[in-house]
Amino acid sequence: MQRRLAEAGIIATAGLSAVAVAHASLLPLPVAKPEAVALTKAPVTVVAEAEDDILIAFREPVPGHAVVSPFGLRQLPWEGSGRLHEGVDISADSGVPVIAAAEGVVVEAGEKGGYGRYVAVRHAEGLTTFYAHLGAIGAGVKPGLAVAAGQPIGRIGSTGVSTGPHLHFEIRDPQGRPLNPAMFLGKAFAEAGDLPLDKAKRYSGRVRMAHVSSIPESKRHLMEPPQAGTIVVRRKTTDVQDLAAAERNLEGQVRDAAKGEKIDGLRALSIGPDGRPRAQLAL
Repeated sequence: MQRRLAEAGIIATAGLSAVAVAHASLLPLPVAKPEAVALTKAPVTVVAEAEDDILIAFREPVPGHAVVSPFGLRQLPWEGSGRLHEGVDISADSGVPVIAAAEGVVVEAGEKGGYGRYVAVRHAEGLTTFYAHLGAIGAGVKPGLAVAAGQPIGRIGSTGVSTGPHLHFEIRDPQGRPLNPAMFLGKAFAEAGDLPLDKAKRYSGRVRMAHVSSIPESKRHLMEPPQAGTIVVRRKTTDVQDLAAAERNLEGQVRDAAKGEKIDGLRALSIGPDGRPRAQLAL
């Protein structure tokens, strides 16, 4: 009897142990604390976000269309000599949108002489862009309007003294002097010192002969062939050259007059009918 009770106690103890082990397996495992990591003196690389520090950036005023007449000396078919083409001509079909090349404020919008319909926009550092020969000016585009780069301001046309649908585009410095747009379009400038103002004012002394698709109505009479017996004389010098030559001629006359005041004690009075000078004694 005692033996059976002892065996029963052993079995009961084993069962309790098994239950305890099973219960322990259901309990959450202890989470180990992370070990402290010693810091080193190695430099830490910090990647900073790029800042938008652009002063001014220029876009193409007629995206996707090429310049057909660059900045520089140019002679048109009805002109007797070359003159400075103060901007660039961009060929495009009538009605194609024209956009502001850079952020700025509209300072002029209307019609003016050879420009026809045009818009002028003032930008950072006093730069001004001109958009001429427009077929139409955008609705609401008037002086005082702030425009963003890429904002439509008009459409391609052929107003003013124009040789066909195109945009005449200029960039001028704060003093109103023309700059070569090729040095600005498609470029961004971070500071005023980055602007190529001096370099953009320069141009080659070679005159380029322009080929046009049509002659403006106001210039057609200059292209008419001369009548029989008419002698056409084209100037080979400029106004500045003619003025310099006239001044040199006047200086020469003054010198000649000073030399002729005294000839062997005589003072010249006038030229006689025989072509010889009349004179009197210098007392």
